[in-house]
Amino acid sequence: MFSLFVSSQDSLRTHWATKTDDIPLIDGRLDDRVWSDSSETWSSGFVQRLPDEGSRPAAQTHFKIVYDEKFLYVGIRCEDEPSNINQWMSRRDGYSGDWVEVILDSYNDKRTAFSFTMSAAGVKSDKYVTLNGTEEDLAWNPIWYARSVLNDEGWSAEMKIPLSQLRFSREETQVWGLQVQRRILRNEELSVWQRIRQDAPGWVSEFGSLKGIRAIEPQQQLEIQPFIVGSLETFEKDANNPFRNSNKQALNFGLDGKIGVTNDVTLDFTINPDFGQVEADPGAIVLDGFQLFFQEQRPFFIENKNIFDYRFSSPIVGGPYSSDNLFYSRRIGRQPQGAVFLEGDGFADIPKRTPILGAVKLSGKTKKGLSFGVLESFTPKVHAEISDGTSQLIEPQTNYFVARMLQDLNQRQTFVGGIFTSVIRAGHPETSFLHKSAKTAGLDFLHQWQNRNWYVGANLVMSQVKGSKESILNTQRSIPHLFQRGAGHLTVDSTRTSLTGTGGDIKLGKTGNGNIQGELGITWRSPELELNDIGFLREADILQHYTGISYRSINSFGIFRNARISYKHWLNWDFEGKLNYIDWDVSGEATLQNNWSATLGYFSQPHIHSKSLLQGGPRIRLADQYGFWWALNTDSRREFFITYAGWTKTGGEGSYYLLENTLGINYQPLDRLRVSATPKLTQIKHRLQYNETLINGMDNQYVVSLLNQNTLSLVVRADVTIGPNMALQYYAEPFISQGKYNRFALVENPLQSFTQGQLYPLEIINIASGGANLEVDMDADGVGDAFIRNPDFSFAQFRSNLVYRWEYRPGSELFLVWSQNFNDTALPDNGLVSSLGEQIFSRNLGSTFLIKLTYRFHR
Repeated sequence: MFSLFVSSQDSLRTHWATKTDDIPLIDGRLDDRVWSDSSETWSSGFVQRLPDEGSRPAAQTHFKIVYDEKFLYVGIRCEDEPSNINQWMSRRDGYSGDWVEVILDSYNDKRTAFSFTMSAAGVKSDKYVTLNGTEEDLAWNPIWYARSVLNDEGWSAEMKIPLSQLRFSREETQVWGLQVQRRILRNEELSVWQRIRQDAPGWVSEFGSLKGIRAIEPQQQLEIQPFIVGSLETFEKDANNPFRNSNKQALNFGLDGKIGVTNDVTLDFTINPDFGQVEADPGAIVLDGFQLFFQEQRPFFIENKNIFDYRFSSPIVGGPYSSDNLFYSRRIGRQPQGAVFLEGDGFADIPKRTPILGAVKLSGKTKKGLSFGVLESFTPKVHAEISDGTSQLIEPQTNYFVARMLQDLNQRQTFVGGIFTSVIRAGHPETSFLHKSAKTAGLDFLHQWQNRNWYVGANLVMSQVKGSKESILNTQRSIPHLFQRGAGHLTVDSTRTSLTGTGGDIKLGKTGNGNIQGELGITWRSPELELNDIGFLREADILQHYTGISYRSINSFGIFRNARISYKHWLNWDFEGKLNYIDWDVSGEATLQNNWSATLGYFSQPHIHSKSLLQGGPRIRLADQYGFWWALNTDSRREFFITYAGWTKTGGEGSYYLLENTLGINYQPLDRLRVSATPKLTQIKHRLQYNETLINGMDNQYVVSLLNQNTLSLVVRADVTIGPNMALQYYAEPFISQGKYNRFALVENPLQSFTQGQLYPLEIINIASGGANLEVDMDADGVGDAFIRNPDFSFAQFRSNLVYRWEYRPGSELFLVWSQNFNDTALPDNGLVSSLGEQIFSRNLGSTFLIKLTYRFHR
């Protein structure tokens, strides 16, 4: 037996690895001679991290690490009663059930680490940890080997990690950061080898040490993964449309690769990538004109995305500008941006996305602490084919470039970095509405002190876009900018062929050492800042102050495992100095000893002026708002558990009402089967909504109305894990949103309150053109004066994906995919459920069948 040691100190621990010539068989049993050496080479003494930091764990863990010239071997013994061990099965990177994790900071930079996890059910998980534990890259899928087995004393695991999958220096004697962490699901307990306090300022920076590794050579990585994809698309036939009169078949080839240029530098590349097995984006509808931010789901862009991430305003308090980023990879391979113009009864075949001919990423980190990444991608011209035999250009050939670097200084407590991005498009008259070039640059700085408990940071960014007069005029008048809205500091200039803008963020915060955390800062975007060619920018012309402070528990107390209360506020001005927005929030959240959790928050917006609601019209005053949000989750360790969340908003006269409820129903009746259903209902009543602009001589008149909108969606998932390397997954989401408008009016006094004559009511005379237009009486004389578009809508969508995945050898996979994707727009004649049936499920949805085979060559 192994001696039990429970650490009560914060001193850094050391595990000594030993070199071996006895290569163990990776079967999880730990009966090889290499594991039967003296117990002095085994480490133990794990302590709880959650829920009671520093306490004795429910069961002890022991591990040993040995190595040779090519591999690192880890043996782990997890003491427990066999009947108590949870063996929930999942696909790779599922982190289900009981598991044990080995985390290696082989750079020893106190900031990044490689994580390898093995579950009691035999499922591997891996991730690349960055930013001292605040970011994790789950798309990192190295080639390594592991097995686990149950035994009379609990369970055990063996890992075989190729040194080629790690990055380390050429030093004769290696010193790596090390942490080993174990999860016991039944207690929702995490225990760790190196004690790290809950109020520690970081994760990787607090690791213990792995020593004893000597005279190993960095291994150059080489992986080549060709693939072949065959697809069949079926749909409802249209005899009159030559592009929809028969099914479509396609055969595609491509190549992904990874080359270790040196041990510190890796070259990733892809030629004609395919993303057919990627899950669809969630359903959404936009009425305010702003872009939606969607998470990247394509493997090539997810892996190592942290290197290129430059969210120059991402405060811990959150806010509407947290997604602003100089690099938003969804811009590459986006839907073509050009419109198609048809004559008569013509038809067009419009590609759904722009193909990516190739992309290359060069990334690494030197032993002197310089992290860097360079990405280059090329997309070709895209044409829409017209039924008369012609074609129209809808996307020019484009080159995308991103370069990022970050230098560690001051014993890795100070970081200085920069980024540069570039988009270059080929010039064509048909796409002159797009920028010909777009460049951005950024500088960032972070300094930490008092053992990384305090920090100060700053980001500065600059952008420049160039193009035709048309493209720059479009930018000035676009939703993020709205130069035409009549603000005193803005003027639309139709002769300009470039725009140059700036932005940035300055913040001060406390992250560790005690119960209190907090941050305050300012962020700004000049009116001319433009990032949306390769980045993401929600809105320019803002100066915002933010502050947040929270008090958290360090350990469990009474009925609580943990608890936190928080206060936050935001104040927003434009560059003319006009205060547009005030918001303050208070909230509390807690997890109980029975693993239930709850959240309750209150927010107030006592000052709201919108410079974008009229979409080019003047700044308008909106009614003050307030509301609540809440959440309640039952114990996720159970076979059946529920999550519930919602929020509501209301206010005084002139305000609108919102109520949103989301219910998650999760059931895992078997170790290998998990199903969930998540219905979501959003109800909005009498929200002031822009409709259109009427030209009246030299003046513009802005038509608004009150919107009643109901939105219903249902996300269904089912996961069947056939084995650790084989899974069947299903995802489906029916979505419908209906909006009806009433009380049409003209905006007369935009800065007055709703009750003081802000709006001038309009009378609807009749509905013309089969419901497409409304005739309105502008001067209350009983005679129609103008037509406006009937804005009522019923938008329905169905998306689904059934994926069979088999990793038939490490890194090599077979995918079988069946997907459906259908949209429909109509007038809201019926209720949500009946309209969804009429618009979606009574139609021939069509299907796409895809088979993808990859083979990963590696050494």
